[in-house]
Formats: sequence, structure tokens, C-alpha cells
Amino acid sequence: MEPLRGADPAGIAGYRLLRRLGAGGMGVVYLARSVGGSLAALKVIRAAYADDPGFRARFRREVETAGRVSSPWVVPLLDADPDAESPWLATAFVPGPSLEDAVEGGGPLPHRSVRFLGARLAEALDAVHGAGLVHRDVKPGNVLLAVDGPRMIDFGIARAPEDTALTASGMVVGSPGFLSPEQARGRGREIGPASDVFSLGCLLAFAVTGERPFGRGSVAEVLMRTVNDEPDLDGVPGTLLPLLRDCLGKEPGSRPAVAEVRRILDREHPDGRHSGGWLPESLTRLIALGSTAVLALPSVEATEISRTTAVDVPPGDAPVPGPEQPPKASARRRFLVLGSAAGVLAAGGTTAWWTADRPDRASTRGTRARIPRLAVALHADLSGSHAAAGRAQENGVRLAVDHLNSRADRGFELALHVHDDAGSTTRAERVARQVAADARVRAVIGPTTDGCAKAALDRYQQALLPMVSVSVGLDDVSSFTYRVYAATRPADATLAAPIVAHLVRTARARRTVLVDDAAEGGFSWEICTRVSEAMRAGGHTTTRRTLAAENDAADDFRTLAEKLTESGADAVVFAGGYARAAKLARALRSAGYPGTRLATQRALDPRFLTSAGDAAEGWVFSTAFLDPTRVTAARSFVTAYRERFGGAAPPWYSAEAYDATLFVARVMTTGGASRAERGAMVDRLRDTDYRGITKRLRYTASSTGYNVDGLYLFQASGGRFRFLGQYQDVTA
Repeated sequence: MEPLRGADPAGIAGYRLLRRLGAGGMGVVYLARSVGGSLAALKVIRAAYADDPGFRARFRREVETAGRVSSPWVVPLLDADPDAESPWLATAFVPGPSLEDAVEGGGPLPHRSVRFLGARLAEALDAVHGAGLVHRDVKPGNVLLAVDGPRMIDFGIARAPEDTALTASGMVVGSPGFLSPEQARGRGREIGPASDVFSLGCLLAFAVTGERPFGRGSVAEVLMRTVNDEPDLDGVPGTLLPLLRDCLGKEPGSRPAVAEVRRILDREHPDGRHSGGWLPESLTRLIALGSTAVLALPSVEATEISRTTAVDVPPGDAPVPGPEQPPKASARRRFLVLGSAAGVLAAGGTTAWWTADRPDRASTRGTRARIPRLAVALHADLSGSHAAAGRAQENGVRLAVDHLNSRADRGFELALHVHDDAGSTTRAERVARQVAADARVRAVIGPTTDGCAKAALDRYQQALLPMVSVSVGLDDVSSFTYRVYAATRPADATLAAPIVAHLVRTARARRTVLVDDAAEGGFSWEICTRVSEAMRAGGHTTTRRTLAAENDAADDFRTLAEKLTESGADAVVFAGGYARAAKLARALRSAGYPGTRLATQRALDPRFLTSAGDAAEGWVFSTAFLDPTRVTAARSFVTAYRERFGGAAPPWYSAEAYDATLFVARVMTTGGASRAERGAMVDRLRDTDYRGITKRLRYTASSTGYNVDGLYLFQASGGRFRFLGQYQDVTA
């Protein structure tokens, strides 16, 4: 970064310019801050080019192209005005070096880093091609390195394959050394997605060896070698060599598709994760230093632009006289404004967050100004098979919204938009698309079920819209890939912990039988595996039995119960749902089984009590939700719930939804409600420490989730489910 110069403007269309990031023949790139406080890289075209109608048309196409691509690994376009006197566009700011600078300055990347790099760039190119485009300039200088993964930039020459503007025969477009043979020959009409695959192969070879596969030299020499010679892949690890050879095939039809490239590179880590960071420590430290420098830059208020007087600029920069030019309302193309991770400061953990936005609410005369109106969306199953949980969450969210809006010292008005996916994954994806397109919505609470959450997650990720789940505990979602996903309950696999604690400390079980219910798929298998490993590590004996998904007859459960009883086991753990748990409960009672019986929250359903009858007595359940009527901190919530909803006691997950909403509201107030932009909130979710009525919500990098201690035990007693408490307390 360099200081602003005397001829640089203080601001452009509401963006406050802070530093110069670079300059070239066509224009200048500035580091800027939006009105909402987010950082952006703002590219301004020089007047000489702006006067050229052909160039302005090309710039307009660049804006339109960038706006069509949505991927977590593509730097998003925030805003643009191709019709301004000096055309400009703003993209999210990434405080990291380019791949070219990183390799040229620090040497090749480790093999594991290159695999992750290639997989994520292949994912980005898949989004580019899915939008009907070809990037055409995939090179190390167009890839920025961030802590959570790479970012692809610069769509200045990206075009649809059928676009004739850059497909005329004989025109060579792109960067020599990373061009495909068809590009090197100037065969524009042959350039398609396979061309980007070739360029990606060149880029990965450079990243892992530090050398360009077709060497260096004059443009003509490099192009000639690209067309006629085999690539120099000395130094490429053997596990990567076959893929790069395929990517660098001379004929487009011989190269793999980007989806296949991603699949091959992700074999070692199919969910896109590595143990620890994906970059070597030296690069991570460099990025951290860059982020620190950016955080030290002045805030929006410190760079406020007066429209009538000279402007004060940061120390070291020359003052720039004159007012800011307002944007052209008729010509300016407005895009979804996303935040930048670099502009986020950690939130404090105090209860004073309600009043954090007072400067936005009061005018200089002391009269009350109109406060901002922000919105959250509830995405839930309100009419399907999980409607009880969805309605409970809706009620909790509504109470939280009412509580916030009733405060005289609130910093903003919170609106609630409710959407029902009826438990359908198809409908969930449709709801997510609708919510993501609504620029008023700053965060989503929900969905209710795992399946609907998975169906919606990609849409919310593409929109950088925070998805704060209440009842979802996805084990297989990577926070590196899905940064918008914030689970306010522990992952499903952790439900094994209360079971183990009860077996060891309370029941003092010596021999435990684990019943893996195949009807529950991976959930049941994971619970049984976790319990088995923990018990065996403590010297306890476990036996595992599998109940086939199709085995649902009473005889099947009778046979299983008799075997369990005859085995002498003093504890049984069932990892299935309520219906089969009830059948097993009845069968165990008929067989005279006297031991401890445990299950998870998937069996904690009033229908279990009805179906199992007296056989339900004594069963213990591991859950990720509590009974708010038994929690001191939730007394006021319980009272408000009864008053609002006809005297009924608040059901499971209602209090957790209340907490999740106020957690999101606190994130919105960090730095002022005017900065509650989607992208900025994604990172502030991880920086916010919130103490609610049910638990403390704080992000931990080791678990990539929130509050791993939010696990509880219930017991069936007297025809109802009795809340025992936090499992560590009641099993001590």
C-alpha cells in the first residue's frame, strides 16, 4: 500500500479512499472503505481510456461478467459505475499476496497447499463455466491468497464462448506462459472451458515447482513452446504429475473437466479441509501482518468527506481539496454490497451492545433521528414432519425481535421475514434462492433440518449471507468452504459425549451393547463409533450390533432384545429414531432386560412415550437442547413466552432460537448498525462472544463451531421427559 497522492480524489461515489494498491497504464486501484465500513479494492479507469467508446463498452462487459459469477473462491463484485466520467468498479478486498508474488518471493508451495489451491480454483472455474463464461486469463497474478483459501480475480477478458468480440481469428488474448495452445495460435473460436483447464495446469505447475512449464523468454518464444513442446514438469510430485499432464494436453478434448480436476485433488481431503492452515506458516504470518496493517487504517468517521470544505486525510497523505462528486443515479449499476474480512474488529463481550449504535440514532441537534431498519429471515419447517421444532424456533425468534424492538435505546429496528420450506429439500433450495436475493435480509436463522440446511447452504454461501442454525448439527460441513455456516449447537457426533459420561460415571457400566440403526444412516454409525472408542479407551467392554433398515417387524426387535439380555450386558445404547426406539423398548421390557438404556435426541419425541408406554420409563437421552423452564437464566423468557403464546410452556429449541436471534443482533451492532453488511457479518460471527439464556455462544477454531459444552441429558419418567441438566454437571 502507498499513501494517496495530491491528485487522488478523497472519495468516489460514497467510498472513502484510504491508500493506493497499485497503478498501471489503464488506471489506479485504491484501497477504499464503503459507507458501511467494509474495505474494498476500487479500480478507476483513466480518462484517456474512458473517452474511447470501445474501451468503455469492454469495461461494461467486465462489470456484467463479474456480476454473473458466484463462488466463495472468486472475489465478489461489490459495486460499479461503467457510465461514470471515470468508470470504476469495487471488489471485496483480500489482504493477501498474489500467488505470483508468494512463489517468486518465497519459493514453491508445499504439495498439500497446491492440492488445496487447485481444488478451490477448479471449484471457482466450475462456477465461471456454469455462468456460461470462460475466464481466459488464469495465471498466478490473478490469484490472491487468503487464510481460508485462494481468490480468483480479474474478469477483464472473460467472455462467453460464443462472444465474437474477442474470438476473431488471429487475436492472442491472455498472459504468455499460462495460455492454452488454442489461445497461443489465436484460434479464438476454439477457446472454451478446456482452455482454462490448461491454464490451471500451468498455474499449479508453477505453484509447486516455482518454474513455468513452458519456460521464460520473449512472448514469441513462449508461445511457440506452448504450441509445439511438451511441458517441463521436473520437480512436480509424482502424485500430482498424471493430473498435470492431462491438464496440459495439446488437444482441448483430451483434458479433464474442472469438476474432475477438483475431485482428484480433493481425494485426500474430500471436504476441503487440512489439519491446520492450508498455507505454510510464513505466508500465513505475512497475511496476518497485512491484515493488521489494514485494521490500523482509519474508520469511516475518520475519513468522512465534507461536501463544502477541504477534506482531512490520514497522516502522511496530501490533503485533497474539493467536495466528492455524487454518483449518477440513472447510470450507476448497484450490486449487492458485501463486507471484507479485513475490516472486521473483534466484538466485546459486554451487555452494553444494545446501545452501541447511538451515534447513528441522534442528530446533531439532539432530536431523535430515524433509526435504521434491518431484517433477518427465519427459514424453517413450519408445516412438514418437523413443524413442531420449526414453530418453536419461530416463536423464539419472534420473542427476540419483540424484545429488541421494545428497547428505547436500541440502535436499529429489526424486521422478521418468515419462510416455510415444509421440510422439503427442493423447497428449501427455492426458499434460499428467494432469501438470498432479498438485499434487505442480513442473516438467516435456520433451516430446521439437516437435509434442508445442506440444500440451502450453497445459495447462502454464494450470497455471503450468514446462516445461523439452531437445530442443525452437520458433522460434514467444512468452515473453510462454508464460512457463512454458524451452528449454535454442537455437531451431531458430539451427542456421544453425554452418553459416555452417563455410562461411566452414573451407570458404571461394564459391558455395553451399541445398537447401530442403519435406518439413521451415518448419524447412528458415528454415534456408535464415538461411544465405542471412548469406552474402550477407558478399559470398558463394548459390543456392536447393527439393526438393518428393513428389519422393522416385532419379531426382529424381540430377537435382538433376547440376545442383548442373554449377553449379560448392563447397558444398551440405541442410536435410532423414536419409532424404532419404542419398539426396542417394548421388546427389552418383554425380555426382562434390567440394565441402563440410552438414546439420542432423535428418539426424544412425545410419540416415543405414547408408543413405548410403560417401557419408556428410565430411558436416558442425550440432547443439544435444554428445557428452559428448568433454567434460572431463562425465567424472564419463560414468562414472556407464556404471556405471548397462551400460557404454554416454551418447547425445545425455542430458547435456543431466542439466543441465536439476539446473537445475530449483537453482530449487527458491532461497529454500528450501518455496517451490518452481509459479508462483514460473516466474519463478525466468529469474533462475537455472546452469553445468552441457554449457553455462551463463541466460535472456537478447533471445533469450527459454537459452544461445544451445550449438551444435556433428559430421562423418561412418569410419562414425561424430565430434564436432568448439563451432562457434565449431572454425571460428575
